[in-house]
Amino acid sequence: MRVEQIYTGCLAQGAYYIVSEGEAAIIDPLREVDSYIRKAELDNAKIKYIFETHFHADFVSGHITLAEKTGAAIIYGPTAKPEFEVTIAEDGQIFPLGKVQIKVIHTPGHTMESSTYLLIDENGKEHAIFTGDTLFLGDVGRPDLAQKNGSITQEQLAETLFDSLRNKLMVLPDETIIYPGHGAGSACGKNMSKETVGTLGEQKQSNYALRADMTKAEFVKEVTDGLLPPPHYFPMNVQMNKEGYSSIDEVIARGTTPLSVTEFELIANESEAIVLDVRNEKDFVKEHIPNSIFIGIDGGFAPWAGALIKDVKQNIILVTPEGREQETVTRLSRVGFDHTLGYLKGGIEAWKAAGKETDSIRSISAEEFKNEVAENKQAIFDVRKPGEFETEHLEAAHSAPLDFLNDHLAEFPKNEDFYVHCAGGYRSVIAASILKSRGIHNLVDVAGGFGAIKKSGMETTTFVCQSKK
Repeated sequence: MRVEQIYTGCLAQGAYYIVSEGEAAIIDPLREVDSYIRKAELDNAKIKYIFETHFHADFVSGHITLAEKTGAAIIYGPTAKPEFEVTIAEDGQIFPLGKVQIKVIHTPGHTMESSTYLLIDENGKEHAIFTGDTLFLGDVGRPDLAQKNGSITQEQLAETLFDSLRNKLMVLPDETIIYPGHGAGSACGKNMSKETVGTLGEQKQSNYALRADMTKAEFVKEVTDGLLPPPHYFPMNVQMNKEGYSSIDEVIARGTTPLSVTEFELIANESEAIVLDVRNEKDFVKEHIPNSIFIGIDGGFAPWAGALIKDVKQNIILVTPEGREQETVTRLSRVGFDHTLGYLKGGIEAWKAAGKETDSIRSISAEEFKNEVAENKQAIFDVRKPGEFETEHLEAAHSAPLDFLNDHLAEFPKNEDFYVHCAGGYRSVIAASILKSRGIHNLVDVAGGFGAIKKSGMETTTFVCQSKK
């Protein structure tokens, strides 16, 4: 028996490959599935099962494509109702895999179909649990995503999750390994650890939600407290995971179509496509196509695309670093954006060679910022997340989180310059691109963000540890 965690940092997501005696299973695969097929081929194994822990909201799973390519059975837990052929397992049902077994444990609460998969080794030992979004390291799954128009509330889901954890998972041996669906950085929880593998015993000691003396009422209050609204693309990803989606091969072929400057402009105008620039933020600051949106491929690319573009049916055309066109299209497809229509062949250089206008962003160092603020007292907007802002910020700064930037548009000055910063410089350039696309050009980006600002010696609020608030 061998277990591999296949972790994708951009999504903070863990998929799993289990192989025993020539048979393999995949748990929560990503949209692009060829890597799983290659693993099985190298092990001279047949992929027998594709286990889904629940209908994912933050990414589009590869279960349908993988089943089509391998003939493997798709397994969901009780109450799941997808619109394609699957096996709906019973609670406690056993699936043999080589010399090991995988047992279905129905653990509703994050969603009602959520299930944990227990790996039982060849000696009958309860070896590991694959918990999806039911149990993370340091946290549990948010209980607000599966609310149904008043028929079930987040509080009721939290109560159900409490029972699942206490009655189904916490009764397992302390040495049971936990393989969670996500780690720190995912929007599916609020307090996740950077570690991606742990044990149940460790979590009983350190995870606030598994506290032994916790009442159900306390659990509900703590789990639901401080939840930010989920990204707008989440329900659309759930729908795709339930109903099906286009072939990833077709999506990539269409999205990697090279476009001349003339073709690029024509598609932008006729299809109302967003021009998405995924180069480095420094390159975008220096020069970019007017009204294009920046979300850099080397940052938290896919989740930010989902949070800010919102509609997965939006047409998109790309400006990419040379050679990274397919990577960009693939990563967009992971969160459901299947309508990428091509990329600008030759990039920004081709655009300029064609005599087209470019735009830029005024960006200054933290030291320059410190001097300018002292003289001019202009408005400062911090686009980090609310928790980051509450932990520590500039005394004069206003909070305008990037996730909800459109809600703050009326707050930005119209007739004088203002400053925008984030933690390190990536998100502030995203914010600047969005503001400029809305006709707000009187902004100044602070390069290096809050990290550089602190080093400059500017006065900040007293540090508050959020985990102890």
